[in-house]
Amino acid sequence: MSGFSAEWLDLREPCDIRARSEEFVLALRTQLPSEPLHAIDLGTGTGSNIRYMAPRLGGVQHWVAVDDDPTLIAGRRFSANVVPRYLDLATDLESLPLAGCQLVTASALLDLVSAEWLEFLASRCARVRTAVLFALNYDGRVQLRPSDPDDEWVIGLVNLHQRGDKGFGAALGPKATRHACAVFAALGYQCRSISSDWLIDPNEQTLQRELIAGWVRAAREIAPSEEDRIERWSRRRCALVSEGISGMRVGHQDFVAWPTTRGG
Repeated sequence: MSGFSAEWLDLREPCDIRARSEEFVLALRTQLPSEPLHAIDLGTGTGSNIRYMAPRLGGVQHWVAVDDDPTLIAGRRFSANVVPRYLDLATDLESLPLAGCQLVTASALLDLVSAEWLEFLASRCARVRTAVLFALNYDGRVQLRPSDPDDEWVIGLVNLHQRGDKGFGAALGPKATRHACAVFAALGYQCRSISSDWLIDPNEQTLQRELIAGWVRAAREIAPSEEDRIERWSRRRCALVSEGISGMRVGHQDFVAWPTTRGG
């Protein structure tokens, strides 16, 4: 699936927690059936999404944690009953065990998948009338301070890269939340979205350097002939990080939907 390392997932988790909409999770709780709750987390990774949601939803919960890397969740602790299910979502979405499920969730996933993949998942969710919550979907907005003349250019290359194939077909990238709203609304869901931007402080230097490195790799793939210009930008931005004066805002969206009419 995503191929993200445990180190990267652990590094970003505090930023994810700060960014997410707690309001959406609490609002969702009022729409779900009485306990026990049966939920599925897609692309679980180290389980950050379950760790965030489970205590806020409360009550008795049974989670299926779906991922294709069994090592990421091993040894992690949760406040709910969590059963790992090792499944390649990119190629075997039909095997997703949705029978009896009341909630499907994911974090930092929708911008990686294709429109066709999302539409198939939505149709399956609609058949069993399960609620959904997809958090931290990248939306293409990046603000860096202090600014650099090449910031907009590099992030533009990054956003082009985000539309490439991430294993699920041509990715939705920054359009993911908007497309999800349209797809689920057409299936009789009530939908809401809200900004859940990463706000990265100057003292979070390791996270900033990892982001810059990832943006450089993406930009190089899109514009290999501009490698020197991209490298110069990287050196300038990393110098600001080392000076302790670099801050970042990375745009994300949280999306929640629950069925209100008979559909699919």
